[in-house]
Amino acid sequence: MFNPHTPKPRIMKKIIHSTRNVVMASLLVIPALLQAQPTAHYIPGVEGIKGASLPPPGFYVRDYNYAYYATQVNDAAGHSAGPDNFEAFTYANVPRAIWITDTKLLGGFLGVDALLPLVYQNVTAGGFDSDTFGIGDVFFEGTLSWHIQHFDFSFGAGTWAPTGDSAAPPTTDAGGGYWTPMLTAGVTWYIDSEKTWSVSALNRYEFNTEQRDTDITPGQAYTLEWGIAKSVTKTIDLGAVGYYQMQTTGGNVNGSSGHDRVAAVGPEISVAFPKPMLFVSLRYLYEFMAKDRAQGQTVVLNLTKRF
Repeated sequence: MFNPHTPKPRIMKKIIHSTRNVVMASLLVIPALLQAQPTAHYIPGVEGIKGASLPPPGFYVRDYNYAYYATQVNDAAGHSAGPDNFEAFTYANVPRAIWITDTKLLGGFLGVDALLPLVYQNVTAGGFDSDTFGIGDVFFEGTLSWHIQHFDFSFGAGTWAPTGDSAAPPTTDAGGGYWTPMLTAGVTWYIDSEKTWSVSALNRYEFNTEQRDTDITPGQAYTLEWGIAKSVTKTIDLGAVGYYQMQTTGGNVNGSSGHDRVAAVGPEISVAFPKPMLFVSLRYLYEFMAKDRAQGQTVVLNLTKRF
């Protein structure tokens, strides 16, 4: 784990051992592309093991590779209700720049980051068949991070800006068509003295504004991403990860009657490559519950480089 209290001459050692722990909190978010996922800009599953831990001061570039596949849409009771031929596939490549400064505020390191999704989307449902590729909505935020003994804490405040193309649903355009301020708060707890076991929880809350294409304000959304991990070597972590996302208030772009929600679980492996200061994580998540939205499976490959 990155230890901000380590003397500067040992920065390389600190980075090597931290890669396993670093998962930039608050990251990625792919705009709500699926008609059955209308309320949240943030797509769950992009963070996992130690997802609430931010790195020590430095400049980083993270590249998210997100793939989602679904063949059913569920109703408010969680039962399949879509057309028999429903099929949705999303792939997003999302580069993100992260700068954690040496400046402290309230005892935490001040940071900034920004990302821009590049999204391919294909959806078939009934007589609807659409295939698009485009730039999604930009996200930018400020963060604070603390590293205190056996705990890492993080906080972020950012905004999704409607920079991508959008349209009234059904659509596969990459943009949401509305501004979304988002708050993020998370904690990672290292259970044992050697910090080989960790439990993390990363929370996000989105406040949606009126969508320009429909004059409807999508409901607010809450997302939880969690992870339980074990360091099996100095450079490899194995663990279980999952997410839960729900619409918390009324208002829905696609006109569904309920508050959509989804939950998923799956495995993850995280590997550090010390010499190039490259950190790689791969996770698979199976959605075992979905209401008023698509139910499918997700694969995410994250590459993080420190410069």
